[in-house]
This record gives sequence, structure tokens and C-alpha cells, in this order.
Amino acid sequence: MDGVEKEEIVKKCTEMLENMLRDITIPKNIRKSASKVMNKLRNGNESLAVRAAAAVSELEELTNNPDIPSYTRTLVWSIVGQLETVSVEE
Repeated sequence: MDGVEKEEIVKKCTEMLENMLRDITIPKNIRKSASKVMNKLRNGNESLAVRAAAAVSELEELTNNPDIPSYTRTLVWSIVGQLETVSVEE
């Protein structure tokens, strides 16, 4: 997988996180955590793999939150799965 494909995956994941932020049915603390993850993904100071790995770590913690709705947990796991393909250096 080349860098352009990885950038596209990260872009798609940030769009999914943005959609989560707009969903008022998701508790505020969950949306705040999603916002932090989105900002980490957009931080260009680190390599794409490092940003993706950090985001995966935070998203996994988020799924353990008892306040997260089940449909949101499923969405978060989908994002994690996509970011895990990016976090692996070739």
C-alpha cells in the first residue's frame, strides 16, 4: 500500500469521525474523545503510521466506555480496522 492510499484511508476515517461529532444522539464525552482522535490524525508533525497507531490506541479505549451506544461502538471498530492497515509500516 502506498502513501496516497494510506492518506485516503486516514481522510475517510476523519470524515467518519466528523460525522460522529455531528450526531447529537452520541454522548458529549464520546464526541469530545472523537474530536481529540480526529485532531491527532490531522497533526502533520508525526508520520502517518504514528498518527494512526495513536488514534487506534485512543479509539480502543473509547470502545470500553460504558456510555458509548452500540451503533457508535460498531462505527469506532470500523475506523480502528481501517487505521490498523495504515499503522503498519511496510
